[in-house]
Amino acid sequence: MRSLSWLGGEAAGHDAGDKVAVVVDRLTGEIRDAHIFVAVLGASSLSYAEASWTETLPDWIAAHVRALEAFGGAPALFVPDNAKVAVIKACLYDPQVNRSYAEMAAHYDSAVLPTRPRRPRDKAKVEACVLIVERWLFGRLRHRIFYSLAELNAAIGDLLADLNDRRIMRRVGQTRRQLFEAIDRPALKALPLEPYVFAEWRRRRAGLDYHVEIERHYYSVPYRFAREPVEARITARTIELFHKGERIAAHMRGSGNGRHTTISEHMPSSHRRFADWTIERIATEAAAIGPCAALLCEKILTDRPHPEQGFRACLGIVRLVKGFGRERVEAACCRALDIGARTYGSVRSILDNRLDQAPAPRQARDDRTITHPNIRGSRYYH
Repeated sequence: MRSLSWLGGEAAGHDAGDKVAVVVDRLTGEIRDAHIFVAVLGASSLSYAEASWTETLPDWIAAHVRALEAFGGAPALFVPDNAKVAVIKACLYDPQVNRSYAEMAAHYDSAVLPTRPRRPRDKAKVEACVLIVERWLFGRLRHRIFYSLAELNAAIGDLLADLNDRRIMRRVGQTRRQLFEAIDRPALKALPLEPYVFAEWRRRRAGLDYHVEIERHYYSVPYRFAREPVEARITARTIELFHKGERIAAHMRGSGNGRHTTISEHMPSSHRRFADWTIERIATEAAAIGPCAALLCEKILTDRPHPEQGFRACLGIVRLVKGFGRERVEAACCRALDIGARTYGSVRSILDNRLDQAPAPRQARDDRTITHPNIRGSRYYH
């Protein structure tokens, strides 16, 4: 029962309790369950709880950050259970902690020590506090109706103040707050100046154009890392890219609009050399398909701020020959030029819907002069 031997400021246990129904629409009465997060300091039993919509990693991390702010310091250890949000692989000897969770703990100069698998007594105080929240707090809330998560959290905060500051623990004759001030507060580590910002890690591979796709936006890395595997650290505002543990690029996060964010220093000086593909080779391959394909690829490369940004689209168009044949791809490129399309997706859509085999719609030419009060005549300009 490791939770009975924690010293002051040594550990904080975390768990997810029951759910609370919250009315999210006053008109329809739609109800949504809110999940309760509970944190308890090991020595004093000072408790913190809050409600969130989910038990996913972003909500889990954010709840930890707010709990530490409420405690006014960080413990040496975080002691969660073996939920997937905290522990990737439970193991008695060497558990694998979620990378973002471990990073958050390191930000506060702490470490993560999960409980042993199927050993709930390792954090008995947290389990007991969950019962207190469910029986004591929820017992006072069950007859109330909440119309927002903020309203529910405000009510939980008021009741927690009563639990921590005024409710006497019979075994020690003191409140949790009094024990906290005497035992835990002096031993807690000071919080850093900036709170931890949630970051998600993803594995990616840099493309032929030395850009990495993240949620339909493309971010550049130095061109020498083209086709190399990278790791992306994603926050709400920034994108950081790492190669073998070294940060090679950092960008402000862009919207998922299919556009590119390129740092000029990442581009090759010649704008030509790019593994075994070059602008000349793309032009040659496109010309081999036909004049429309060559013109379309030329326009794609010209329209982009940097030619490398058009590599993906042009390369995709060239490779369509394998699946649809040279004649059909050429016809699709001609139709794309007619309608002003300049993307690989447009050419692929034309082929998928067999529009390349349909006659192009002809618009009848009308040379009649249009008379309308909102149209200025030639006399306006002279």
